[in-house]
Amino acid sequence: MTNMKKGLIAFIFLLSGITAYAQKTPYTNCPGCWIADSLGNHRVVLTYNGTGKVAKAIIQWRRRDNDPQNKRIIIEDAQTRQKVTNVRLGNINRESGEIYFEPVSGSGTYYVYYMPYKNEGRSNYPRGVYLKPEATASADWLSLSNSSANIPVADVKEFQSIDAFNTFYPMEVIATKDETDQLIAKNSSEAFLVFPEDRLYSIRMTDDLPQRWIERGPQDHFDGEASRGENFSFQLGLYALQDLGDVKVTFSKLTSSAGQIIAADKIFCINTNGIGYDAVPFSKTLSVAKGKVQALWCGVDVPQDAAPATYTGKATISVDGKATKEIKLTITVNNTLSKNGGVDEPWKMTRLRWLNSTMAQDNTVIAPYTPLIVKDNTVSLLGRKVEVNKDGFPAQIQTFFTPEMTEYSKTPNNLLTEALHFHFTKPDGKNMVLKSKGLHFTKTEPGTVQWTAVSANDSLQMEVSASMEFDGFIAYKVKVTALQDIDLKDITMHIPFKKDVAKYMMGLGQKGGYRPENFEWKWDVTHKNQDGAWIGNVNAGLQYSLRDEKYVRPLNTNFYLQKPLILPSSWGNGDKGGIKITDDGKAVLANNYSGERKLSKGDVLYYNFNLLVTPFHTINTDFQWETRFFHSYKPIDTIEETGATVINIHHATAINPYINYPFIAWKKMKAYDDSAHAAGLKVKIYNTIRELSNHAYETFALRSLGHEIYSPGKGGGFSWLQEHIGNDYIAAWFVPELKDAAIINSGMNRWHNYYVEGMNWLTQNVGIDGIYLDDVAFDRITMKRVKRVLTKDGHPGIIDLHSANQYNKSDGFNNSANLYMEHFPYLNRLWFGEYFDYEKNSPDFFLTEVSGIPFGLMGEMLQGGGNPWRGMVFGMTNRMPWSDNADPRPIWKVWDNFGMKGTKMIGYWVESNPVKTNNEKVLATIYKKKGTALISIGSWADSDTDIQLSIDWKKLGIDPSKATITAPEIKNFQHGRTFKLNEKIPVEKGKGWLLIIK
Repeated sequence: MTNMKKGLIAFIFLLSGITAYAQKTPYTNCPGCWIADSLGNHRVVLTYNGTGKVAKAIIQWRRRDNDPQNKRIIIEDAQTRQKVTNVRLGNINRESGEIYFEPVSGSGTYYVYYMPYKNEGRSNYPRGVYLKPEATASADWLSLSNSSANIPVADVKEFQSIDAFNTFYPMEVIATKDETDQLIAKNSSEAFLVFPEDRLYSIRMTDDLPQRWIERGPQDHFDGEASRGENFSFQLGLYALQDLGDVKVTFSKLTSSAGQIIAADKIFCINTNGIGYDAVPFSKTLSVAKGKVQALWCGVDVPQDAAPATYTGKATISVDGKATKEIKLTITVNNTLSKNGGVDEPWKMTRLRWLNSTMAQDNTVIAPYTPLIVKDNTVSLLGRKVEVNKDGFPAQIQTFFTPEMTEYSKTPNNLLTEALHFHFTKPDGKNMVLKSKGLHFTKTEPGTVQWTAVSANDSLQMEVSASMEFDGFIAYKVKVTALQDIDLKDITMHIPFKKDVAKYMMGLGQKGGYRPENFEWKWDVTHKNQDGAWIGNVNAGLQYSLRDEKYVRPLNTNFYLQKPLILPSSWGNGDKGGIKITDDGKAVLANNYSGERKLSKGDVLYYNFNLLVTPFHTINTDFQWETRFFHSYKPIDTIEETGATVINIHHATAINPYINYPFIAWKKMKAYDDSAHAAGLKVKIYNTIRELSNHAYETFALRSLGHEIYSPGKGGGFSWLQEHIGNDYIAAWFVPELKDAAIINSGMNRWHNYYVEGMNWLTQNVGIDGIYLDDVAFDRITMKRVKRVLTKDGHPGIIDLHSANQYNKSDGFNNSANLYMEHFPYLNRLWFGEYFDYEKNSPDFFLTEVSGIPFGLMGEMLQGGGNPWRGMVFGMTNRMPWSDNADPRPIWKVWDNFGMKGTKMIGYWVESNPVKTNNEKVLATIYKKKGTALISIGSWADSDTDIQLSIDWKKLGIDPSKATITAPEIKNFQHGRTFKLNEKIPVEKGKGWLLIIK
């Protein structure tokens, strides 16, 4: 038996708690013995040997849940499996329960279910509601039970949970009030007590002590055993007898009797120190209220070359810089060499070190991007250039993409009519002039270029620092300082777009599509996740976002309202700030204003903003034709027969059962991946950050970090969360079949470090070929890191992003494409699905918000199977087999028969497209190669219509005297037929054609 198997068996054994610690009554599990969704997850097994019609049970159940007297108790006769109706409750509290019942079958076994619930609400977002007590006993039996003397007692045989995962033993079996009071009285002079705890017994409760600690008592030492090279974890359980502030943990070195040393910097505590998702180290201010329990999760990175020996040292816990306790640490290092820190055995909490990982943080250039080049004041990157003005802002932004988006051009597309600039307007309406002190480039690396500039007069100083990255992202920090008291009518930032560039707009409450002539917007962070917009054309555009120094990424995907944007004090200025986008002479001016204000000398405002220059790269049409996703877990040979090339493994499947925690069934996943690779297929898995399965081994370690990893909330949700997490969380996605209950992540935090390490581990050890993202709750820093580890060592690292339409109340009325644009440089495909209406929206909506083409991507459809005729105008089909009655294989067959690989896509948006229709609402995109072309026609006309094609035969490269127009037979799409060159072509409403000209 392997060490991993032995460890896993040991872990399961500890969870199951076959015999309770120092208890006469055992705690056991009975998988499948009853229906939890009607009887609850817990029961007491009673043995009755008396006679008569009344039995009594005193159950010392030591429950962690509050108000047990308000929860129903159901008694079942084990012999008949019938509910006992004659039941009377005595004193019911958290420590014990007094129950009288009729032993219907006489001597034998009876079950007491003491936390029955029912699930209300949506199946994937249930509300576990605990049943209220009920009165079912007859009046005669109640009279008998109240008048009976010497009632025989039923013995408590065992406490049972529906399975090991639901057990309360040992860390959720509470100490009684008397036991706790005695402990406090005995240690009345202490500020806190310490209970060192093994890593396999996660500290779970914060309001109660576990009975286990009462029996063991506080300790001044911890003993553990680790392997060489292991990331060894342990806990120091702190119980506050007074309010504690600024709790710190420090460590000495560990020394063996022979003088070998494990350095102090190899020992850490995740609760007091860490390294952020952005690689910035931090210290946490940890306070613990009187009567609360705080788990301090600590770790020792045992060096691989550590000599097997017993090492001793100490951990010092200090509070408010005054009270301290020293805990002797004794770590026995055995002769076993742990592979990769022991992370292959995560139930041992060996992956907690991942929380502080800096893996893939270096901003190395990621393919297909090229290193940044600085010449004079111009920064060049893939397909784009940014000229920087002396005040630090862009003087000009250029892109070098053709309108087709399949090639680069030598002729630039200028975005601006003049430099981006700020106005500081005095009360008399005149603009203040700030004199630039010069532009200075402070970093010029292949992946990052940084510069600073300072402009000032006698009243104001503006310090600009900017960082530009290889993908076209520019972060501006604009610090405005009042050098004297000053009144201002307005502070504005103007972005003067060229009119031909500012054709489309998306964001600020606008669905993707044509830019309105006059647009005005005001801040409303309480309800709207809006702080900027994308304005552009297919081959040139700019997204900008307005922020300040206090910006925190909000929650998204149904949860925006629970953690919305923070109104930037600079741009927002109460209710005074906003944005106007209007025609202004030769320009389209985006006027970002903040309104009047008074500044006192020394006041500082941060007018920070981010820019994304689009597109990011050309579209890879061959990837679109060759890469066909099968979005379901099916046998390999079944998928191979469909013609799909990439398998997406969703969560809630046999090899990826738990949402965003694909580490438990990884051996099955690896076997599946290996089989797929042998058949020439690739495998990607569902794994993202937004919510995290309650099956994560580290759940309670993460909970010990307060709100760092998990968002605060009202609790509730599935019963397991209520029974074991307790409160202060947001219940998220739930899979009834697997009882997988997720909790919402808090946003940007150290779990992102773990996520990156996990993706690296899955790539290197399981062989995944990429990930399927179902919306995204992390920023571009994490996305870049993930792309690096997924593509390391020649792995393909394919990433596709699915999003439900975010334009709704729960999501703050944002646009999916606008919300996730910072991630687009690292994606391979979009799948913008639920709630995207492919029938009632215009082609400009398709183009900007669904297709991905203006950003260098291509996509697929989902909702209702999509519209195959309109979809093909953008090179899109739906995805197999997710949508019923929308099989893409007939179109895939056309692609293969025609030979789409190597074709040049020329969209309807390209002015020089050689094939057009005579109806502006019936559009044509062509896929051209030598001597032939596939014409995709899609109708947005209000009714059935007839169209004629207008063909520039010379541009098309086909001799019209020899040309034929054929509509191939395509199942559920079109009937086969041939058209004459000038023949009218009938087009049904909302449909179209695929025609081959050759």
